[in-house]
Amino acid sequence: MLSNLIIPAMFDLPNWEDMGDVQFFWLKVAVVVTFVLLLSVILAFLILADRKIWAAAQMRRGPNVVGPFGLLQSFADLFKFVFKEIIIPAGSDKALFILAPIISLTMAFLAWGVIPVAPGWVISDINVGILYVLAISSLGVYGIIIGGWASNSKYPFLGALRSAAQMVSYEVSIGFIIVTVLLVVGSLNLTDIVVAQGHGFWNWHAFYLTSPKALLIAPVMFYMFILFFISALAETNRPPFDLPEAESELVAGYQVEYSSTPYLLFMFGEYLNITLMCAMTTILFLGGWYAPIDIGVQFVPPVLWFVAKCGFVFFMFAMVKAIVPRYRYDQLMRLGWKVFLPTSLLAVMWVSAWVVFIRGGAV
Repeated sequence: MLSNLIIPAMFDLPNWEDMGDVQFFWLKVAVVVTFVLLLSVILAFLILADRKIWAAAQMRRGPNVVGPFGLLQSFADLFKFVFKEIIIPAGSDKALFILAPIISLTMAFLAWGVIPVAPGWVISDINVGILYVLAISSLGVYGIIIGGWASNSKYPFLGALRSAAQMVSYEVSIGFIIVTVLLVVGSLNLTDIVVAQGHGFWNWHAFYLTSPKALLIAPVMFYMFILFFISALAETNRPPFDLPEAESELVAGYQVEYSSTPYLLFMFGEYLNITLMCAMTTILFLGGWYAPIDIGVQFVPPVLWFVAKCGFVFFMFAMVKAIVPRYRYDQLMRLGWKVFLPTSLLAVMWVSAWVVFIRGGAV
């Protein structure tokens, strides 16, 4: 694990097996704090990239004043939000109003605890990593619901209800899509899922051309890859599925009454969930940290391959935001329940039949 190898070497500490409980505890705290700070810095530049991509699609310059080429724009926005006054509506539930964005941000960070970014580079390599990510990401909706209800205003409450219905609807299809990958791999461990896709892009679950027998499910797995990407857009309230914060209908949805630091926490948590979905797409379908072609020698560090793939998926998220018009809410629900759910369920049935009767492996 990352904490077992890197941190002791950096600070000349004994091996983790020789540490006392107190020393081991503070080592884990140092790992978590380092990871949170590093992820926060990466996220700041991803937010800038999102704005730059959107600007380029509209033939604008985008942020280009603060720092060289506008690279410090996100940090300027951070200071602006932090030093603004926190305004709490008089009729709101003040404790829940403040608690809601904290819940959203905390759940977003917790989900990253089991994400492997390179061999051994994971905070907690648990055997049920997929279940952990699904459970924690499902809890994130409570922050949005509480924020919309505690604001004591109609628009935030409508936005919160929309978000709850939308996230529950697409979590069902995401669950079935993930089951197809689990059937092929035979493990709930995220590291095992990545390892199963090594030695070339033809082993990636998005293509899955490992053998002539695999041709029977290769189109299904590619379809699952597309469905997962679209469902991730809906799960993270990204355009064209940003109905919970549709500015033409609900002003800003569940964030209407929020400003200053609480609004920053909501936005930060939203982008953390977006990057989490990029990482999950990379792990489940794009081979994780493995190079597209295995030549026996890794010239590029595995972590850079992982970051590059996540960056590509994030670029696709940003392009969809720039070029696809927003769906109506009835279209959004119909897509989730009448298209994604039945087809993902059929895919689970087909892949499980392939695993048992054609490949000859146990489910």
